[in-house]
Amino acid sequence: MTAASPSDPRSVVEAVARESYGRLIAYLGGRSGDLAAAEDALAVAFLTALEKWPVSGVPDNPDAWLLTVARRRKLDERRKAEVRGNSASHLDLIAAEIIAASELENDIPDRRLALMFACANPRIEAAAQTPLILQTVLGLTSTEIAARFLISPKAMNQRLVRAKARIKNEKIPFIVPEMEELQTRLPAVLAAIYAGYTNGWMDIDGAQTLVHEAIWLARVVVSLLPEEPEPKGLLALMLYSEARRSARQDADGAFVPLDEQDTGLWDWTHLNAAEALLDRANAIGQTGRYQIEAAIQSAHVARRLDGVSNWQAILSLYDILKQIAPSPVVMLNRSAALARNGRADEAIHDIMQLAENPKMAGYLPYWAARARICADLGRRADAAEAFTLAIGLCWATGERRHLEQQRSKIFG
Repeated sequence: MTAASPSDPRSVVEAVARESYGRLIAYLGGRSGDLAAAEDALAVAFLTALEKWPVSGVPDNPDAWLLTVARRRKLDERRKAEVRGNSASHLDLIAAEIIAASELENDIPDRRLALMFACANPRIEAAAQTPLILQTVLGLTSTEIAARFLISPKAMNQRLVRAKARIKNEKIPFIVPEMEELQTRLPAVLAAIYAGYTNGWMDIDGAQTLVHEAIWLARVVVSLLPEEPEPKGLLALMLYSEARRSARQDADGAFVPLDEQDTGLWDWTHLNAAEALLDRANAIGQTGRYQIEAAIQSAHVARRLDGVSNWQAILSLYDILKQIAPSPVVMLNRSAALARNGRADEAIHDIMQLAENPKMAGYLPYWAARARICADLGRRADAAEAFTLAIGLCWATGERRHLEQQRSKIFG
């Protein structure tokens, strides 16, 4: 990384955090198995960087600098908390890694894959595995993760604390497991990669580091398990989405829905790669959630060939997805497809049923879909209420502008 202006150290530290957080946590916690201590030590290292980098400049290898400071912090804490005679081997190990870190000239060894599969160990509560990967490997906060899983931040934080304690207390190793164990841990790993990707994808106004990290991790898993169809399906799904990135906003920065995008702006290289991956996944002979979701995206982007959106095929695929991976989000997307197939009465019935799920109350896509379907049916009061709630929940400037434009078209 090149040195930045000393007057803007925070932006430099934030950039390093976005790019390197998961790698640093994996390296810091990989030997001791104490993720909580690794996070604390890294937080101190980032604070130290904010103090020192404006004066001394950004080091040539920011990752190694942060790792060295964090390791020294862990060593100091160990010396304060334990008797030297009872923990000498552990302290010597940390000291040795400080020396190794200070001598690093290139990148920190990347242990994220091992950390991901460690977090998916069956000894860890199943409901905590994917959130734990999201926090430790991809750097999401407990609040961001809670929003993805539609639960309270407090409940999510408690879940994460318990999982980290189990890794430490049971000395769960940070290694990529043997092949026969990979399949059992794979669903949690893929779910975390996809959740990380969608978190970055939804932030249309922000940096795309999280998106790139998720795609990189998916490529690694595909190479690790070449005979598994679902990693290919997931990578295809993400590449279909990435192909449309440049068409997601208009000249004024407003969000552009998929069926209104200029197909000439889509990236055909990504689309062709996604189609090839999906074909290879389907040829294996098994069908899973990510393959179906990728097939839905394939049906969406088929419009680039003939200019026609195939909503009937999309609805049929959602019917399959509803059977193999039912969820409120799948039901919501299926309702939108019903409406686009001229079945708005059925769509509003399903939408209103979803309202009984308390998790929908603060879920932006629910209110946006409800607003559009109510507007199609001429239910102006319901549409106005739903648009207002959707806009209130929206934090992305481009998407909020789009919702405001849609509301203005209907209500003037």
